Amino acid sequence: MQTGRVNPKFSLEDQGITGLGDVHYNLIEPAIIETALKRGEGTLGKGGAFLVTTGKFTGRSPKDKHVVRTADVEDTIWWENNAAMSAQGFDALYTDMTAHMKDREYFVQDLVGGADPKHAINVRFVTELAWHGLFIRHMMRRPERDQLDDFIADFTVINCPSFKADPAKHDCRSDTVIAMNFERKMILIGGTEYAGENKKSIFTLLNYMLPEKGIMPMHCSANHAPGNPVDTAIFFGLSGTGKTTLSADPGRILIGDDEHGWANNGTFNFEGGCYAKTINLSPEAEPEIYATTEKFGTVIENMIYDPETKDLDFDDDSLTANMRCAYPLHYISNASAKATGGHPKNIIMLTCDAFGTLPPIAKLTPAQAMYHFLSGFTSKVAGTERGVTEPEPTFSTCFGAPFMPRRPEVYGNLLRDKIAEHGATCWLVNTGWTGGAYGTGSRMPIRATRALLTAALDGSLLKGKFRRDENFGFDVPVSVEGVADILLDPRRTWSDAEEYDAQVRKLVTMFAENFEQYMPFIDDDVKAAAIR
Repeated sequence: MQTGRVNPKFSLEDQGITGLGDVHYNLIEPAIIETALKRGEGTLGKGGAFLVTTGKFTGRSPKDKHVVRTADVEDTIWWENNAAMSAQGFDALYTDMTAHMKDREYFVQDLVGGADPKHAINVRFVTELAWHGLFIRHMMRRPERDQLDDFIADFTVINCPSFKADPAKHDCRSDTVIAMNFERKMILIGGTEYAGENKKSIFTLLNYMLPEKGIMPMHCSANHAPGNPVDTAIFFGLSGTGKTTLSADPGRILIGDDEHGWANNGTFNFEGGCYAKTINLSPEAEPEIYATTEKFGTVIENMIYDPETKDLDFDDDSLTANMRCAYPLHYISNASAKATGGHPKNIIMLTCDAFGTLPPIAKLTPAQAMYHFLSGFTSKVAGTERGVTEPEPTFSTCFGAPFMPRRPEVYGNLLRDKIAEHGATCWLVNTGWTGGAYGTGSRMPIRATRALLTAALDGSLLKGKFRRDENFGFDVPVSVEGVADILLDPRRTWSDAEEYDAQVRKLVTMFAENFEQYMPFIDDDVKAAAIR
């Protein structure tokens, strides 16, 4: 049986995917939830939210991502960062996965990646789990219903959690697999129920495609001043650094919380929704995001809840610290309907420093901005990737190495050129630890971070006094209204100044050793800005 609305000339059969059981095309939210409940995939929560668990995978599995080594991408993929899969391995994987799918029920969503129609791509998602269709409807952009009658996909994603790959046969690492084939315009996902793999596969895809058009793809959130899209700010950062929280500013218009492009006409969101961490979420600190957890259709992943009242426990991380909610962008009251903005006036690079040595904010020169962009220093927060149980200091180039199919310099040069053309002011913001390293110190107070960002975005911070940091070379404000002066000088927040000095030397050495790999590819001004 086939149900739902679909282009009659572009069914799964037209794509050569045959022999399935019931196939449901482009179900909308109420129908998806009804179906998912009947299938026992989750539980109805307060306000109509959908509560799910994702099994043993509660985060991404980056080591199981593969790019198929075909002639069209052989010379442009950053193979040191992207595991290769042979074309023969992919063909065998596709054959075995589609054979596994025979006679089973599947769900299709035809969606769009990119708010700017000039640069958008059409993506078909074929999912074994009904609720994955709900999730990806939130995450991607939804065509108008009548546009589905003519929808043709540029890429197709098949997600089959019950399928287990064979490393020997399929040329992959384990029985979990995410395989991207640019030649066949297809992405296969198997062996994991974690829904985030769906959205990040499209981000990786756009990260490859857009630089050829001179568009900078960015792992960032974005917002702009009310009534003034020209005053746009972007927030680079890995999961757990505060992209979603800090961009959801009640005083500004939200463009998006995770993935954007910077084109010749400005900034645009890739997505149609948000995917927010809910650990320790509170109505006082993050009222808009908190409110989405009781709205119809919001997907609540891996949260503990009261079985009778369905009250969520925002502090219980017994399943994972990476518990999340996924919701459409319009659930945030001040979200942009167009999901576009101007050229960034301010660029904020978010880092979660588990060493507790970086100041809460620092001003960067353009050369320093490229240095920190290529370095991508942060800490992986517990749960965001498989096996990460506590903050791990890491260097993730471009603040998103797992999603970067091209060499870092491609993105770094694009960013440098756009900063130079449009004159953006760049900042490094530490949302990690203060008063000591992880285990001794405490997380940077969110109210202080918000106060510093407000001062940066309204221009008042630039009018104050700065000091040159002797370890990192950037400029740090001496005093900011609403923020304790001691917080601006990390050394003063430690009870043992000598211990702080030792931690700083350790981090400086890590920066220097990590950046050696980029020295042959960068200009002299960036070399001069390098931390030594």
